[in-house]
Amino acid sequence: MTHVQTSPPSTAPPSDSANRVTLGLSNRILARPEVGALVAAILIFVFFLVSAPAFRSGESFFTVLYQSSTIGIVAVGVGLLMIGGEFDLSAGVITTTAGLVNSMVCWYFGMNLWVGAILSLVFCLFIGFVNGFLVMKTGIPSFLITLGTFFVLQGANLGVTKLVTGSVSSADISQIDGFASLQKIFSSSFKIGPVTVWITVIWWILFVALAAWILQRTRTGNWIYAVGGNPDSARAVGVPVIRTKIGLFMTVSFLGWFIGMHTLYRFNTLQAGNGVGNEFLYIIAAVVGGTLLTGGYGNAIGVAIGAFIFGMTSLGIVYAGWDPNWFKAFLGVMLLLAVLVNLYVKRMSTARKVG
Repeated sequence: MTHVQTSPPSTAPPSDSANRVTLGLSNRILARPEVGALVAAILIFVFFLVSAPAFRSGESFFTVLYQSSTIGIVAVGVGLLMIGGEFDLSAGVITTTAGLVNSMVCWYFGMNLWVGAILSLVFCLFIGFVNGFLVMKTGIPSFLITLGTFFVLQGANLGVTKLVTGSVSSADISQIDGFASLQKIFSSSFKIGPVTVWITVIWWILFVALAAWILQRTRTGNWIYAVGGNPDSARAVGVPVIRTKIGLFMTVSFLGWFIGMHTLYRFNTLQAGNGVGNEFLYIIAAVVGGTLLTGGYGNAIGVAIGAFIFGMTSLGIVYAGWDPNWFKAFLGVMLLLAVLVNLYVKRMSTARKVG
């Protein structure tokens, strides 16, 4: 007689891969952080094309891009910082600080503006380092640390400017050595047919591309997601949490310096009270673009789309001839909707099947 040997049924638990849901193409697309913002941007764009005839020209479109770039450049850094799990409420006012340091140091001491620009950059990076260092070494939430920095810089901007110039605006720097070359870098424009393209639009695209590459293609990008998702787990596997987060704060300060240089070299002078409130616009651009307030989720493309929505709305309301006071109400509604959509998309992207 032939005996057939059968193996006993396996009692091993199912593998983790068997518990994972294989998402369809539509679900994978919807799970992208920037998808909600992209749909909203298309709808808003079409809406203003229909309701505002002045919005349809090429010149208007590039004006929207310029408006978006002045918010979007700093929003890139703020978005990276939020993915890393932190906030910087001094991001708006530091743009004015950067311009004022450059302007007043060179005007008062008779220095070349290039020297002032470098000193301003060093000062801004120092502020970013201090913000990050205090957050990491004290354990105090970044919201409170940078709120303190916000008030210090706001008061210093007004107080020092009035002490040096006798007013709350800086002196005209257009006749100081170095102005022409710095203006070409930070605040020049060129023509493409009938439309004017500001250099900040080009810089914005480059900064977004660089941030997207870092997040998706480099070890540093993995670190940023890790420290935002779970810093303790990230530290346990060797991620330099302190260095990464301090670097993110310094990135925000660098991009704030960049926009400060643009503002100074476009208008030749600055009002010391400028920049207050812009920190919320940067945060809104990041959140609308799919960045979670809890950290660990988002991308640079989404932040750029969020900034573009800001530019379209702020100018589209004007082109449509509506009361611009409604713009802030729209921002509030947009922020609330973005938070709800982001939570839904986050749940979809982390879906698992048990059993």
